[in-house]
Amino acid sequence: MPENRILDDVDQQLVHALQIAPRASWTVLGRVLGIDAATVARRWQRLRDSGAAWITCYPGPVMAGAGGCLAFVEVDCASGHLLPVARAFTELPHVSTVEHVTGDRDLLLTVMTGDVGALSRWVVGSLDTMDGVRASRTHLAGSVFTEGSRWRLRALTPAQAERLSAEALPVEAAGLPDELDRRIMVELSMDGRMSYTTLAERCASSPDTVRRRVRHLFAARMVQARCEVARPLSDWPSVVLLWAGVPADAITEAAQRITAMREVRLCAGVTGRHNLLIAAWSRSVEDSQRFEAELMRVVPELVVGDRAIALWQAKLQGQRLDQRGYRTGGVPVDPWAVPDA
Repeated sequence: MPENRILDDVDQQLVHALQIAPRASWTVLGRVLGIDAATVARRWQRLRDSGAAWITCYPGPVMAGAGGCLAFVEVDCASGHLLPVARAFTELPHVSTVEHVTGDRDLLLTVMTGDVGALSRWVVGSLDTMDGVRASRTHLAGSVFTEGSRWRLRALTPAQAERLSAEALPVEAAGLPDELDRRIMVELSMDGRMSYTTLAERCASSPDTVRRRVRHLFAARMVQARCEVARPLSDWPSVVLLWAGVPADAITEAAQRITAMREVRLCAGVTGRHNLLIAAWSRSVEDSQRFEAELMRVVPELVVGDRAIALWQAKLQGQRLDQRGYRTGGVPVDPWAVPDA
């Protein structure tokens, strides 16, 4: 049986539902899917326990306005050191994603820090002195036009998706996160559906306080929840990365067209020789070439300067993955955990 048949129709609908409303109650989800709440909970537990699907949380792009820093770091490894270096990066709470990629770099890291100074401190004092690292190049992210939490499996009917979208909270103004907010965000990064009672215990607060804080963090887009599925189960097993450039005055319009493409998981403005980084899922390596051709048709003014395929996502938004793409564990995402020295 092909591996992508492991998810039956109900599993796919459940994953899609949780991508839209990751913290909706089992009762609400069951009502939309047409099954009882206990069955929904049991199916999700099976998917999560097998590493086939999971929900994580991480600081949203709005946090950049609160002084936060998002960067993509290319790392070149010495011969024979790639695996131990990659494993060392997966243990760092501020390195949310670690990818072994093809092309002119060995690893691509997604790094979140509290501010630019913390990023510089880590690059100079730790990354560049790490055993097995030959060189690194850091690209700061500016605008994040889309990211993985907005990607959908598309297994629900439009009517079902609309019913779940109604669960979304009204947008609230973002502020500076305090210590409790940060603790909540770190705990949710390991389980985006963690109960308010468990969160309260781990954050030394009350369930009512934690409930209010969680609702505000989501409503203010200070935190993003993301329901992921192991790539072999999604019919989109390959990850293609493109570094591209468009005229500076056309970047927003170009990004809007790019993010409308179903395959696109990330489109971010970055510093460096190229001003856009695009990550997309494709059906195969060959299909990634079709995607690039379609991208050029959608945005004729775009110039692709470099491209890569992710051979192994060793870590994805805090979750460790095996070489098939299944979750094996995790490290809490904590942008504020960079040492002072």
